[in-house]
Amino acid sequence: MFEIGPSLREARLKQGLTPEDVQKAIRIRDRYLFAIEEERWELLPGEAYAKGFLRTYAEFLGLDGNLYVDEFNERFAHREEGSLAPETLAPVRLGRVGIVRPLLAIAAIVAVVAAVAAWQLRGGSQPASNPHAGAANAAERPAGKPAAGKHEQSGKHATRPAAKPATRPERAVLSAARGPVWLLVRAGGPTGAVIYEGTLQQGQTLPVRLAPRVWFRVGAPWNLDVRVGGRLVHGLPSAPANLLLSARGLTPAS
Repeated sequence: MFEIGPSLREARLKQGLTPEDVQKAIRIRDRYLFAIEEERWELLPGEAYAKGFLRTYAEFLGLDGNLYVDEFNERFAHREEGSLAPETLAPVRLGRVGIVRPLLAIAAIVAVVAAVAAWQLRGGSQPASNPHAGAANAAERPAGKPAAGKHEQSGKHATRPAAKPATRPERAVLSAARGPVWLLVRAGGPTGAVIYEGTLQQGQTLPVRLAPRVWFRVGAPWNLDVRVGGRLVHGLPSAPANLLLSARGLTPAS
């Protein structure tokens, strides 16, 4: 156990930095830096922001950001918020619910296959066409006059097949192209499940699924590139902000 705020203040003073210097470098307001150094967590926008600010501040001073976040979780974090790990990395717990859900899914698939098979059997029970009808019709037609073909039956007003609608991209990629980027990514909106929280170092990428959109808070947007379906998306702000990302692009969010 160690004192989070005093150790950060001591590291800052050893490097001869003022809160204004840190604010210019990592774009965290000096009042939030003072709150962290004094461990006044209630003055920060929320617990998720407190962890993000704490990690970014510690790593800027050359300290282990994960160590500081772990200490914060141990002493100050509210347990009811649950794990902030991405859902794809969360441990799988098998129980009665975990076993029942796959069985229900298998039962639904079997029901669909049975319904399709029944429909095919009903379609196959219709009376077969008379194999001699074609010959009889041919005998009744005058010689030299061929039967009407498909093109004649369709006429001049045949319509072209409708074009298939273009599919929208289902995934996006967030990348730290020019430096470290702190991100908090949630599914759907600001209260959705946390997909990712942390700092992407320069060159690292984070693929996310658009279902149909994601909400995220970015701490250093000038270092971030966003691509949807391989296309670079424009519209990132010049300061930390909340954004919504969908197949259509970026929009500001609360």
